[in-house]
This record gives sequence, C-alpha cells and structure tokens, in this order.
Amino acid sequence: MGKVVMYASVSVDGFIADENDQPGPLFDWLTSGDVPLDDSGFVKVSRTSYDYIRPYWDEIGVTIAGRHVFDMTDGWDGEPPAGVDHVVVVSRRPRPEGWHPEAPFHFVDGIEAAVATAQELAGDRTVEVAAGDVGGQVLAAGLVDEVRMEVVPVVFGTGKRYFGSVHAQHLLDDPDVVIQGDRVLHLRYPVRRR
Repeated sequence: MGKVVMYASVSVDGFIADENDQPGPLFDWLTSGDVPLDDSGFVKVSRTSYDYIRPYWDEIGVTIAGRHVFDMTDGWDGEPPAGVDHVVVVSRRPRPEGWHPEAPFHFVDGIEAAVATAQELAGDRTVEVAAGDVGGQVLAAGLVDEVRMEVVPVVFGTGKRYFGSVHAQHLLDDPDVVIQGDRVLHLRYPVRRR
C-alpha cells in the first residue's frame, strides 16, 4: 500500500484558512510563477516548486477530505482536484441526491473507513489527507505516515488550524525535505511511530 500523507498550504502560525474559511494569500505561490503545474494554465509556480510538487501530485491516487471542504467546493463539480483519481469524503451524510452520479467520489462515515477505502482505491499510490479537522483526526489515530506543509509567509492570528482540534502531542521526525520556493517553504516530515 502507498503511504498516507497529510497535506496543505499553511500560514506561519499554523492556519489553513481564516475564520471565514478564506485562504487569503495561502495559494498565491500557486499562481505567481512561470512554470505551469497542470494543464489549466492557471496554476503556475516557480521552477523550484514545480520540481518538488509535480512528482508528488503524480503519485497521489486518492484524496481524503471532510464534508465541510466538499460542501465549500461543491465537490470540485465532480472532478477530483489536481488530477487525482478518487476523492473519499468523510461524512455522516450520503452523497447529495442527484449530484454527479458518475463522479469518483466515495462517502464514508469515519476516518478509519475513509483511510481503508482510500488505500484500497489507491493501491500502491499515495493517499493524501487534507489538513484540518479530518487530517488531525487521521493523525491522532496513528494513520498518517508523513506531514507535508507549504508554509506561506503570512500570519493569520486566528482561523482553521492545520492539525484541526488535535489535543495530544504527536512527534514528527526531523524534516527530510526543506525547499525554499518563491513565497513558500516546502516542508516534509515523516511521522514518528510510537
């Protein structure tokens, strides 16, 4: 099975969005470069960021997200983001009635079921878990292998925390990747196993 990676862009003080779920400048690094990161023509990053991010995006088979993110994005109109094959949505509510019936979105109740479903769908590819409450729950359950952060030089003060509402200490190993891009610092931490 592939690894499980918690991932998001984050402010220096640990927030993935402000109190109104707005990312502010957290994604500016994704649109201010010269190198297209995908076929949209909209996402352009520096060469340094491209060389780090593109191989990672290529290894992702499934993304796990919470129902809140799904609702905010309207499930990306039925198209998984960044070329991912499937999205697993952690939700007590089923797929919205009539919503893109053929879309590769899977609705499951609980994080353990989400990770199991995602790993089955991903095979040996990476399972990406969106940071925030769901990501924090997956980390707290000991199911995350690696934490990736795109640290953006902004301080929010308050907002939606990268690790959600995790209330216990979790040790990460020293970062095995530290790359400075333009207006972003790429960090990768293996999760220390107990």
